[in-house]
Amino acid sequence: MNTGPDGSGNVLVIYRSETFPLRSSVRDHLHAFRRYSARRTFYWNIALGGVPEYLLKVPFDLVVFHTTFLSSRWGKGVFEDLVDRARALRQVAGIRVMMPQDEFFRTDVLGDFIKEFEIDLVLSVAPETEWSTIYPSVDRARVRFQQVLTGYLDEATLADIERLVRQSRPRPIDIGYRAWHALAWLGRHGQLKTSIAARFEAAAESAGLTTDISTRAEDTFYGDGWLRFLASCKYTIGVEGGATILDADGSLRERTEQFLRDHPEAGFDETEASCFPGRDDELQLKVLSPRHLEACATRTCQVLVEGSYNGVLQAGVHYLALRADLSNLDEVVADMKQDDRREAIVAAAYRDVVESGEWSYSRLVSDTERTALGAAAGTPIARSVRGTVLLLLTRALDWRNTAMWRVRHALVVPLRSRASRMLK
Repeated sequence: MNTGPDGSGNVLVIYRSETFPLRSSVRDHLHAFRRYSARRTFYWNIALGGVPEYLLKVPFDLVVFHTTFLSSRWGKGVFEDLVDRARALRQVAGIRVMMPQDEFFRTDVLGDFIKEFEIDLVLSVAPETEWSTIYPSVDRARVRFQQVLTGYLDEATLADIERLVRQSRPRPIDIGYRAWHALAWLGRHGQLKTSIAARFEAAAESAGLTTDISTRAEDTFYGDGWLRFLASCKYTIGVEGGATILDADGSLRERTEQFLRDHPEAGFDETEASCFPGRDDELQLKVLSPRHLEACATRTCQVLVEGSYNGVLQAGVHYLALRADLSNLDEVVADMKQDDRREAIVAAAYRDVVESGEWSYSRLVSDTERTALGAAAGTPIARSVRGTVLLLLTRALDWRNTAMWRVRHALVVPLRSRASRMLK
């Protein structure tokens, strides 16, 4: 146990960000401790520089390794380089908390990280039934696990959403949807993200409904654009996030991508038979996504493939239910065209999910501190001039690094691209 000085009143969040602006869901998740912890919260963007020496001497109650840092393992070699920068933190006292997501990919790396950095608490989005499968090498007698959602509602963002909803009346789009192209190696469940897009597009057109549906990367919304889009839609469609195959070392992804480069016309069945026969459903990682909560907040009626949705959303109460085989698609589209159930479903979702406060970032932060620190979670915070000065210094350095990165990408990268084109 990495017990730090109780009541030091400091939290360190290690994150990675090289994108501006962040999606609203990522931004709110990242800044949750800054906004809702009563402790002083230090943030350090490990992508833009190693941990400063002075931070290693600050007493921390918690050291939090954020999702944005841990998700760097999607890039081969990137995570390993960032871990090298973070290794100095092994000497820092304090309870160490890890917030992984996408726990279907390169989870062996996560297990190694837990052991090397002596992580005390893993905030996993996977259900408890899957922890032994995902983290077989982790000593569960020492390391605590707690299931969390992939995202929550932010109180400040809710105020912005209310403004967007007022501006979007009346809603010009009947059905709106965005999703990334489904990756075959995530399993058959992941294919629903794109199959419902194509099927709904055709069915809605036949029913005379207005749609804005896309799975193209160039149509992705950033910043608050996604919330503005949701607020302009009467309905949105969707499915639980996650995967049904575990690619523990990343080899399945490489094998599948190579197969599809060699056989670009191959469908899912052929890809499955060649790359991962009999492995679908070896993992049951199906989870509520932030977009489901955001739709509740924007009062956009959801049409979702039936699922558990972490027990937050109930079929027929909080969303119109679509069967996994899409066999009731025409019936659901007819309900949407009639539009007589939408207001009741929207009202129930807003009341039970948003107004209840059950699924807020303030609740996530308080629950995390209570689980990680126990009785010390409520210990009076020792304020000091030195601590405040170091906090301000950290914010200034983090801001400077981010500003320099933005300037580089705004000026240097386009110039290099232009020069490269001229030389061709």
